[in-house]
Amino acid sequence: MALFVERGYFGTSVHDIVRASNVSIGSIYHHFGDKAGIARALYAAQTARMDALIAGIAARHPGAAARCRAIVEALFRLTEDDPVAMEFMLHVKHREFIPDEKPVCSSKPFEAMRRIVVEGIARGEIRPVDVMVASTSLFGSALRMITARLDGVLPKPLPEYLDEVWEASWRAVAA
Repeated sequence: MALFVERGYFGTSVHDIVRASNVSIGSIYHHFGDKAGIARALYAAQTARMDALIAGIAARHPGAAARCRAIVEALFRLTEDDPVAMEFMLHVKHREFIPDEKPVCSSKPFEAMRRIVVEGIARGEIRPVDVMVASTSLFGSALRMITARLDGVLPKPLPEYLDEVWEASWRAVAA
């Protein structure tokens, strides 16, 4: 994953992966088939990780506001703890090399985030607006802050911006 983030998919060879992973080329081809198989496995693992994170938040927190804030907080924490994983999910253009996968914004974690928004609209917590508009208002600024942090633009860790980002996001959609 680090090689794909650092050098890009097309700038990373299977031989680079062999050197970095310290496994044989035969093992790579046996387990993954090819470089695209490695990329697919990494993408699947990261979307599963994020999906589990969001499912856990949905189970622990009542209501759209608490769930959405907890998701933003978790994404901020994940970015600080594992920036390579977040960069892989948000910066790498997956569809260029694994075109059969859904774009990241249509992946299971993002679908789960939109379901929380739909439920919030149905319960009257979120004003009735298009679900994509509400989802983008709630999570788009957080995702942009993550990108800015990954790009080295933000001087402070993301959790230090949480309250301000959340307040602005929630005000945009609150009923």
